[in-house]
Amino acid sequence: PVANATITLSPPEHQMCSGDPVTLNCSVQAGSAPVTFTWLRDGQEVAQGPVLELGDISKGHSGTYQCVATNQLGQDRHRVFRALSPELALTVTTWGHRVTAVAAGIGGSVLFLVLLVGVIVAWHRWHRM
Repeated sequence: PVANATITLSPPEHQMCSGDPVTLNCSVQAGSAPVTFTWLRDGQEVAQGPVLELGDISKGHSGTYQCVATNQLGQDRHRVFRALSPELALTVTTWGHRVTAVAAGIGGSVLFLVLLVGVIVAWHRWHRM
């Protein structure tokens, strides 16, 4: 059975600018081939396959993304196994004249909190100029 589905973000930065090309990759730690991948955005299916190309990001790409990895075992293929990845929240916001996207896992990530503090500090410094 499939297990431990994860999403990786490319580019790997948690902060990017509007217009940057963004790709989400789904992989599993374990699972017999063939494994199929389904992408969800805000709980709705948006694509199939291990790679989701968002292209140049904009406010319209904001949402919560997950991938579902599925495989079937046995000769009759009646045993279906699913692995749901942790959620990845992608928020594209406009602050002043800048547009920024922040992506973070919703699992209580300490990295997200550190990045959030950094964004707040940078925002304050930018507005002082």
